[in-house]
Amino acid sequence: MDQPTVIWEDNHLLAINKPAGWLVQGDATGDATLADWCKAYIKEKYQKPGEAFLGVIHRLDRPVSGVVVFARTSKALTRMNKLFRSREVEKIYWALTDHVPPQKSGHLVHWLKKDEKKNKVTVFNKETVGALRSELQYQWVASALGTFLLELRPLTGRSHQIRVQLASMGCSIMGDLKYGSQFTTGDGSIALHARRLSFQHPVSKNRVDLSATVPTRLWWHPFQEK
Repeated sequence: MDQPTVIWEDNHLLAINKPAGWLVQGDATGDATLADWCKAYIKEKYQKPGEAFLGVIHRLDRPVSGVVVFARTSKALTRMNKLFRSREVEKIYWALTDHVPPQKSGHLVHWLKKDEKKNKVTVFNKETVGALRSELQYQWVASALGTFLLELRPLTGRSHQIRVQLASMGCSIMGDLKYGSQFTTGDGSIALHARRLSFQHPVSKNRVDLSATVPTRLWWHPFQEK
């Protein structure tokens, strides 16, 4: 499995390019997590006695790659959580699909309901009891070798949102067998990448713009220089 790489860090935050296949936080599998990797990195680099503080601010699904930001102080954790809740963090994802979107750009609105036992989300086209309103903007930006690169801006932060909303318009993400893809990556990853994250630093108030290079997988090669 590929190893995480540090994108950027300071005294309050640590930004990582998460490889597909890594859990951000622990689950019932007991597999190694990105949070544990980060704690070990901080402890070794800064010679921290005891266990290093690390706050999980947000998550990416296990088969997804890209930018993940952790808090290195409780102050940063509290303030970053507030930024995410108030939607003051700009998130841009890239996804590959083997189907052309119906339009070159669009704004999708659905209501999503998650079955926790099956870990799968159902999409509805109208308001439904127990379902959460979800909004996603998409733009078709390039194509190569029969695949299509979409740039995505989720305006809400629902579980599996990008995956199920794209599938609802016939553009399942490559490798996402759960939501209709016919393409198998072979390693359990899906072609969804958290490309950029932008926000106001929780302490300095300076603008922070983070960008994660796409994975080295063959299907990403035509888009590595975009």
